[in-house]
Amino acid sequence: MNLNLEGKVALVTGGAKGIGSAIVRAFAAEGAVVSVVDRNPEVADALVAKLVKSDKKAFSIPTELTDTNACQQAIQETIKKAGRLDFLIHNAGSNDGVGLDCQPEKFVESINKNLSHVFALTHYSLDELVKNKGAIINIGSKVAQTGQGGTSGYAAAKGAMNALTREWALDLAERGVRVNAVIPAEVMTPMYRRWLDSLKNPQKTLQSIEHNIPLGRRMTLDREIADAVVFLASDRSAHTTGQIFYPDGGYVHLDRSYGKIQLD
Repeated sequence: MNLNLEGKVALVTGGAKGIGSAIVRAFAAEGAVVSVVDRNPEVADALVAKLVKSDKKAFSIPTELTDTNACQQAIQETIKKAGRLDFLIHNAGSNDGVGLDCQPEKFVESINKNLSHVFALTHYSLDELVKNKGAIINIGSKVAQTGQGGTSGYAAAKGAMNALTREWALDLAERGVRVNAVIPAEVMTPMYRRWLDSLKNPQKTLQSIEHNIPLGRRMTLDREIADAVVFLASDRSAHTTGQIFYPDGGYVHLDRSYGKIQLD
């Protein structure tokens, strides 16, 4: 399927690693120019070098997203380097474990780290997105739907991103900008692997998680998240806005008893 993304420009936050890097590669594979906005310049530059070597168009912009001025500069530099901006992908975030036992200022820090840049980058890119009838895609988390325990800041930020998806979709409909969200659930990334490896019995935990994923009894692949993002950015989703998508094999919304019955 031709998604008609050749020459379009996508900015992906947190694009150096994990799901973000899969999104970057997916856009590049469709012929888009990708701006990798990340706080890890060495990793981002290595990804960009691989893409450029294979005749893809990408560049990295080292950015500390908690700095509002840096967010503005990232937008300006992207437009300067690529000539335009069509898609804004809010992927950066960290499940930082700021729960109710933490001091209130830690909660504020978590919100700032996980949410404030989402507003700032959107604000500073708005004129360009309206001009190009572009799209915004928020990468959320199942935590906003299911809860997790011990991560109030992250849950609040991701819940707010779902709310902003609906708010901005309505706010920008008459200006031709579409806004949707993609919600990863259980996706095997390097960060997820490190968490598993920190447990007493990683393999047993993984098997338990997989048994609760109805479709295929497996983790979602990072490229499956990326494919959903790229499709939602494309003209093939031209009349889709304000939607919250769960490419998770049925993990979040299907009854957990299904997994328990099969295990028995």
